Amino acid sequence: MDLNFISLIVMILFYLFAGISHFKNPKFFLLITPKWVYKPELVNIIIGFAEIILALGLILETTRSISAIGIIILLILVFPANVYHLQISIEKKKNIIGTIIRLPIQALLIYWAYVFI
Repeated sequence: MDLNFISLIVMILFYLFAGISHFKNPKFFLLITPKWVYKPELVNIIIGFAEIILALGLILETTRSISAIGIIILLILVFPANVYHLQISIEKKKNIIGTIIRLPIQALLIYWAYVFI
């Protein structure tokens, strides 16, 4: 089996899981949403739907590139939430290493999506 195909399948499943998680565990996402975000509950729903739609868009070759670009944009847009999550972790002295590691992983996720443009 082609490694690129396996990578694509994993990416689709990753973003499907992430999108569904916004609906199954909204409290987690709302806790890491910066205070300045307008209507955080609505934003959480929009991001969840976006991740699901973008994951499904990766399936078809005709929409794959657009979905990959959408994923990159989404990752850039949610980056402040990851920084905010780190700030909360530092204040509470909990899971600091995990949230620090999460920041550069964002760059790897962007590169991963870029491969499918």
